[in-house]
Amino acid sequence: MADPEPGALQPLLPADPSTIAGYRLLGRLGAGGMGVVYLGRTDTGELAAVKVTHGDQADQPDFRARFRREVEAARRVSSPWAVPVTGADPDAPEPWMATAFVPGPSLGEAVRAHGPLPERSARILGGAVARALAAVHAAGLVHRDVKPGNVLLAVDGPRLIDFGIARATGETGLTATDMVVGTPGFLAPEQAEARAADIGPAADVFALGCLLAFAATGRPPFGSGALDALLYRTVHDEPDLAGVPEDLLPLLAACLAKDPAVRPTADEIAARLTEDTPGAAADWLPAPVVATIAARSAAMLALPDIDATAPGTAPAAPAGSSRRGFLLLGAGAAVLAAGGGAFSLWNSGRDGTGGDAKNPAPKPRNTWAIGVLADLSGPAREIGRAQERGARLAVERFNAVHKGKPFTLELKVSDDRGDRTGALAAARRLTTDPSVLAVLGPTSDYTGIAALPAFEEADVPLLTTSAGYHLFTLRGEGGGVPNTTVLRAIPQHFIAGVYLAWSATQLPQIRRPGVLQERTDDQYSWQYNNGVGFGFKQAGITPHFRVVPGRATDYRSIIQEMIDAGIDAYVHNGVRSTAVLAARALKQLGFTGPRFTGQHVFGPEFLKEAGSDAEGWYVCAPVMDPVQRAADPKQKAADRKLAQDFLDAHRKRYGTVPAFYTGESFDVVGMVASWLATSAGKGPLTRKGLWEALRKQKYTGAMGSYQFRDNGELSGIGTFLYGVQKGAYKYLGPAPAGPGKPKKA
Repeated sequence: MADPEPGALQPLLPADPSTIAGYRLLGRLGAGGMGVVYLGRTDTGELAAVKVTHGDQADQPDFRARFRREVEAARRVSSPWAVPVTGADPDAPEPWMATAFVPGPSLGEAVRAHGPLPERSARILGGAVARALAAVHAAGLVHRDVKPGNVLLAVDGPRLIDFGIARATGETGLTATDMVVGTPGFLAPEQAEARAADIGPAADVFALGCLLAFAATGRPPFGSGALDALLYRTVHDEPDLAGVPEDLLPLLAACLAKDPAVRPTADEIAARLTEDTPGAAADWLPAPVVATIAARSAAMLALPDIDATAPGTAPAAPAGSSRRGFLLLGAGAAVLAAGGGAFSLWNSGRDGTGGDAKNPAPKPRNTWAIGVLADLSGPAREIGRAQERGARLAVERFNAVHKGKPFTLELKVSDDRGDRTGALAAARRLTTDPSVLAVLGPTSDYTGIAALPAFEEADVPLLTTSAGYHLFTLRGEGGGVPNTTVLRAIPQHFIAGVYLAWSATQLPQIRRPGVLQERTDDQYSWQYNNGVGFGFKQAGITPHFRVVPGRATDYRSIIQEMIDAGIDAYVHNGVRSTAVLAARALKQLGFTGPRFTGQHVFGPEFLKEAGSDAEGWYVCAPVMDPVQRAADPKQKAADRKLAQDFLDAHRKRYGTVPAFYTGESFDVVGMVASWLATSAGKGPLTRKGLWEALRKQKYTGAMGSYQFRDNGELSGIGTFLYGVQKGAYKYLGPAPAGPGKPKKA
């Protein structure tokens, strides 16, 4: 079952109460291990978020004391920017607390859906949350969990919520001294190191700095990823404030000082962020966020009363109880114009159901489409255009071979421009088209993650030849939700990092490799770093690790420190621009050891920008050179012919040899087209079940063989090693499938 849409009101379960202490319960806002949050309404029509804990939680030692403290803490805070408590009973069999309901999205939801806030919005947000924190601190409390999910956005300003882990200043009695309390990425160094005695109001100020950086840039200032990495960066690294408006930089830098004593107070922050820009309260947020707030508010007003529930009786499902349903209905003709065709397709007999005498099933469709979601005009446009060309060649080949039967195949292309804020809309241009059965894409990791909900909702398979981000196939908390949407035709970044390290271990002289993780693309570099570390560990090698901020430019000093530490090889886990800086520094410092890097450096731009400094580098990439494959005597004659036929078709169509990623995209779309051709006539073609059918395929194309595991990951190595020689990439073969022999000291 798909996760509910953020902010969606879920129906009550049969065992849920219908009322609590005068609050009529209308549905569930959320649930977790501790309890359930309901939407409640009083007799006068006021809405409230009613938090009810499970009975077994209430029986645990000290639980009621902690819950009572949360209620008392929330009641002690008096601020228009903090959500007030409207009722509570810590001594009930199932303790509960009600707070005023805010129908707007959280800051985290808004930024994920619509992108970073403009400067004026960020200033107003910061000023209001600072005033809320000033009230928290004036009450003798520390909030300790200021994060995007705990700030709700309303038309008249933000609201700070959740005092579940708030503490009186200096209070530590109910907290283990070695327990990290708060949300990694939005906590202070003193929290990250569990220095309970040092956690005071200044910790909330640090978290507010993280919150404002997230609001202004769309990313946390200390990155994301594994818990231990976040804690380490918070304590030791400088924040990444690239993209923060210039006028906000000094304030955020002060909030994010490592020393709590030098951070400003919440009152001082509020004074510095006083709104002096003309404009009404309602326009403090961008229009798309205001529209979301308005739609959710209207949905709440439209909720009817419900009948009481009893065990074993399903509650009545009120019309409009789903906020998502309300948004779809409210969009009216626009929704019908954009996606109405999907309804007619999936309810017209093409999913195995037939029509009747009055509504006969329509004739079988004679044209189907494969989509391409790619960056055709943004930072990764060279890869995106190569993917589009490969897909187009595959479709044209299908139509030439199967002319007129069983159907004609089209290619439909949507440009996401490499912009994660518009990626979801770009994806829905394809997924709401009923003719599109499957999609090749995305070009980039983060646009893909933003677009993924569209494919999950529409049950459209997404096949990628360039996105290695692990969360494409590890869905849900801890990867607990099975992937039934993505087929990844390349290894994920962690696995690619393992192959990169194993490639380095084949050189017998390597004893002490230096591994640099730079954080321009934090998720990519962190996953590669973990994979490289694992690969070297398998070979019995202990590397020298170094982590640097993405904005670092003095690579001569960085590399010198690594050389002084005795490294005999260099591994760069980062992006192309910093690999160029590293290549120059290594050359200037006279380093002669081998140098290795991965996917986000590979490509012609690295050769152009690094020039002669790139000479001798080894690069692992998830793509093959079709020219070298067609001429490789180690390949079977039949496989060489497939590659040569592809080369000939590309030269005829585009007048040049194909760029990297073209061949793999040609193969993946060819795999889909091949399955469609063999399945036509055996039953109706539908999206339903197509992912599983494609996953089971064993397909050989121009670039090699493709087979997928149960989780949608590519089976096999899928990583190839190149060496830079005379300004060009020389193909050296597949990456090794295991480490070299353990090195002797």
